Amino acid sequence: MAFIADKLILFGATGDLAQRMVLPSLCALDADHLVARDLKIIGTARSEHDDAGFRAFAGAALEKYLPEDRKAAIPAFLERLSYQTLDASDPSGFAVLAAKAGTVDDGLAIFLSTAPSLFEPTIKGLAASGLASDKTRIGLEKPLGTDLGSSCHINDAVSVAFPEERIFRIDHYLGKETVQNLLALRFANVLFEPLWNAQHIDHVQITVAETVGLEGRVGFYDGAGALRDMVQNHMLQLLALVAMEPPHSYEAASIRDEKVKVLRALRLPGEGDSVTGQYRAGAISGAAVPGYDDELGKDSDTETFVAIRAHIDNWRWKGVPFYLRTGKRLPERKTEIVIQFKAVPHSIFAGKGARSEPNKLIIGIQPRENIGLTVMAKIPGLDRGGIRLREVPLDISMPDAFAGPKKRIAYERLLLDLIEGDQTLFVRRDEVEAQWHWIDAIREGWGEHGVVPKTYTAGSWGPSAAIALAERDGVTWHE
Repeated sequence: MAFIADKLILFGATGDLAQRMVLPSLCALDADHLVARDLKIIGTARSEHDDAGFRAFAGAALEKYLPEDRKAAIPAFLERLSYQTLDASDPSGFAVLAAKAGTVDDGLAIFLSTAPSLFEPTIKGLAASGLASDKTRIGLEKPLGTDLGSSCHINDAVSVAFPEERIFRIDHYLGKETVQNLLALRFANVLFEPLWNAQHIDHVQITVAETVGLEGRVGFYDGAGALRDMVQNHMLQLLALVAMEPPHSYEAASIRDEKVKVLRALRLPGEGDSVTGQYRAGAISGAAVPGYDDELGKDSDTETFVAIRAHIDNWRWKGVPFYLRTGKRLPERKTEIVIQFKAVPHSIFAGKGARSEPNKLIIGIQPRENIGLTVMAKIPGLDRGGIRLREVPLDISMPDAFAGPKKRIAYERLLLDLIEGDQTLFVRRDEVEAQWHWIDAIREGWGEHGVVPKTYTAGSWGPSAAIALAERDGVTWHE
């Protein structure tokens, strides 16, 4: 995959994702001269625009979402853009799109963000129009199906026109700097890797908390729920990166081989291993917010919160629980990984009245990118009443530690990798299918046992049953 694409086609170019993430990311790359001067970007969607109309539309989006210090790059970036209206369900429209693109002999990248029902006709249209040549690679934005069967159907449809080495399945969490730093933390430091196992780690917590509600995603979210929207992709990818064995090199096949081994080793959760919830009216940051059913305008059994106790049945992790928690309308927005180490086997300070707490490694992914390690230290003093110990945090704030380099949003890296053909931070088909196998088993268990979401007040940390899920094992959620 040595070629670098000189054309990029954006499907869904007038959608919310394009406005908030894709166009600003491409403009930022252009501003820093990270894409070729001759790269042409063609937007396509159902919306009626000519080239000038799309440039005006894109310009307005960039003025809204691009950081102030990069807005000077907007006029030059807009010159790269053109547009072709396309209804993906109409095969005849792809010939017009191909004519707009012109020759793709030097390399074409396609960013496909569309409804699952349109994947198959879109791939057929690309193939029939000559846009799926051996110099074309395609990036697929989620959702890639709603279960294992539909995901396989989509992947089968894509694989008719594109081999696996030219398919780039996007999980934007993998483009986040701190997620990649997780690999550096583990495999570039001899300090951690010898302790990264069941002998020294008590449990792992992964939290993805959101303060927002439906936020205009009513149609999609009520058909998906928290398990399929967040756990199936983002959270299982984070789990795999935490738990994987050392790859032999930092390259796509090696890293993805190790991730899929973890996903296949996930034990299917039992009846008491998960909790679901749905938020009711409450308050976020002092402002009243409606309940899910009020926002939706009808009753629904869709979960907006899920907590899961997972186990990985292999030598490294046998007996170590992984607690996953995600939800909407929670008290704060944060994504973090907590590695809870075991207590020291014997405290020499106990006889002096000191209490020692186990070490914790806290990896913050958003909104703050930081790595923190709690260590025990002696409280200063003459100790006439006994020795006292206290947890002391050692914090590394990524923006502070690396003040020079510009902060990049995930889509900047992923779009650049798509253009240049680096698959390291993209998800392979066998990973996706292993993830869906586990998620489908959970949903089947919910159906068999009649599980319905427990209610929780917006602004809380979910239903009380989620607290009990961890506390039964003597674990407290990190908050």
